[in-house]
Amino acid sequence: MAQTLTYKILQQHLVEGRLQAGQPIGIRIDQTLTQDATGTTAFLLFESMGMARVQTELSVSYVDHNLAQFGPENHNDHLYLQSIARKVGVYHSRPGNGICHQIHLERFGRPGATLLGSDSHTPTCGGLGMIAIGAGGLDVASAMGGGPFYLTCPKVIGVRLTGRLHDWVAGKDLILELLKRLTTKGNVDCVIEYFGPGTETLTVPQRATVTNMGAELGVTTSIFPSDALTERFLHAQRRGKQFQQLSADPDAPYDRLIEINLSQLAPMAACPSSPDNVLSVEEIAGRKIGQVVVGSCTNSSYTDLMIVAEVLRGRKVDPGIEFAVAPGSRQVLEMIARNGALADLIAAGARILESGCGPCIGQGFSPADNVVTLRTFNRNFAGRTGTKGDQCYLVSPETAAASAIMGEITDPRNLKEIVGIKYPQIKLPKEYLIDDSMIDPPLPPDQAGSAQVLHGPTIVVPEAASALPDSLSGQVLIKCADKVTTDHIMPAGAFLKYRSNVPEYSQYVFYMFNEKDKPTFAQRSLELKKQGIAGIVVAGESYGQGSSREHAALCPMYLGVRAVLAKSIERIHKANLINFAIVPIEFDDPADYDKIREGDHLEISDLLIAIRDKEDLQIRNRTGNVSIKGRLNLTHRDRQILLAAGLLNFAKKKAMPS
Repeated sequence: MAQTLTYKILQQHLVEGRLQAGQPIGIRIDQTLTQDATGTTAFLLFESMGMARVQTELSVSYVDHNLAQFGPENHNDHLYLQSIARKVGVYHSRPGNGICHQIHLERFGRPGATLLGSDSHTPTCGGLGMIAIGAGGLDVASAMGGGPFYLTCPKVIGVRLTGRLHDWVAGKDLILELLKRLTTKGNVDCVIEYFGPGTETLTVPQRATVTNMGAELGVTTSIFPSDALTERFLHAQRRGKQFQQLSADPDAPYDRLIEINLSQLAPMAACPSSPDNVLSVEEIAGRKIGQVVVGSCTNSSYTDLMIVAEVLRGRKVDPGIEFAVAPGSRQVLEMIARNGALADLIAAGARILESGCGPCIGQGFSPADNVVTLRTFNRNFAGRTGTKGDQCYLVSPETAAASAIMGEITDPRNLKEIVGIKYPQIKLPKEYLIDDSMIDPPLPPDQAGSAQVLHGPTIVVPEAASALPDSLSGQVLIKCADKVTTDHIMPAGAFLKYRSNVPEYSQYVFYMFNEKDKPTFAQRSLELKKQGIAGIVVAGESYGQGSSREHAALCPMYLGVRAVLAKSIERIHKANLINFAIVPIEFDDPADYDKIREGDHLEISDLLIAIRDKEDLQIRNRTGNVSIKGRLNLTHRDRQILLAAGLLNFAKKKAMPS
């Protein structure tokens, strides 16, 4: 039977279940990645599971998020991650080496493998022909210990590409076009698989941009075939032996088919404040801007920065623009330093930032009030830049460079006519500069036993969840609208340094929804917890989209939240809720959302009975005197985890001798 590339790789890694869309499956994980914002908790949980050594083919710990180091917290995390990696068999990429997804693409990813990462943009490596999936840190910790990763067998959306991108049109414009069509919601438990003659015209860095930002669609992952261009990229990285040719069968069955002619695409922009609020650059051209940033795991490859440098060579950015460039990896930074492109950027007026996530997660370079900022990033959720009420547009490096010169949003296709700039033809290097000296290998097993792990004073081991009650009686602490992201639940930026200390970080749950001179969400939650009353969150569509940060479940659990009732919940966040024994419930009738208000008292009788074997449950709104029907949509394993009081307790029970 003909198969998609997705199902071919899943079949090779299947350890539980069967490949039928909608059914629960477990797959073997070859590689894992963590980063410092999620990795500290992941490794603390790995230790709590009693694991001594990772069981994967390859695991890598990256430090790329919390690089600013205001106070001791970040450096304490770095030292812990470096020491635990050496001990348990994990490679460690040191601060300054670059962004996890960019480095993994360059140095570790291989076609046909499975990769699980504690970061939602792990699908970047789908550009190499991998099944690369973002997940919560607890799931990644379990996979590092040799456990399968459990997911819903996905539907596969085939995107058939034809034609070729015109000059000044980028891979970023392809994924923005797809976001315009599919939006950020309604794509849970799907994989986007690209095929067709147009794929042969896209380089691996372009493909990686597309798969990286595929995370904004809410899909499980995205994947391209592994072909001659993949082989050329791996050979240039001195990893040619890891190449294998992979593609879907010619008559592979797709659950949905989308046709995109690359020749018909134009420069696009995601307008404030969602990645799917997409318009053509031509439609918004002329809007004044005050800031431009090139970087992030989406668009900071060698070719991305070379295009920007060529456009800016011999020119200056508009005097009203603050312009910054953050190379994706040390490899990229050193290569543009050696060939003179870095000097061109500096001469043009660019500020060169660290090779890290930086502004993409609100760590510096926040725009001024009422200033439009253009970024080559993947997310523009409200406030993500670190500025409340921000006006953030997501664009390609080509559009960013053109706009930086002109001081306003500019269609780069007009540069030749306006200032005589021809499209720079950037060729991929035949050989990249290889220097892995900032990637520490783990100690061999015979030396690892005596190695010391550095637990700094700001690192607090997360507590396990408590058992769910037979019946739940709780208060609605907050009622959220549609598309509430994990950034809304747990703020990033300046607050990221608290991620290794759940009691401290939990004080900022729903921080942006707190009202002046009123008790915060955390204060109200803890007060109810003291009284033995559960906290409940009510939300609209697509609750928990965005980052994989498990703290958006872990911290509410610490505060006493025991259930989330929403119109729909995104895949990674739903898994994280289950892992920390917060019951994810969806409205059977979305209109019932209007029957609940913040502060209402809800009761769910026989909760544990429903979790054991029922799909539906009755929710009584005592305040409004109405009954509401909810749906659980849980797999058998999900139910077992909830009944065991979370994945950590579930794993410990399974490990105990009978």
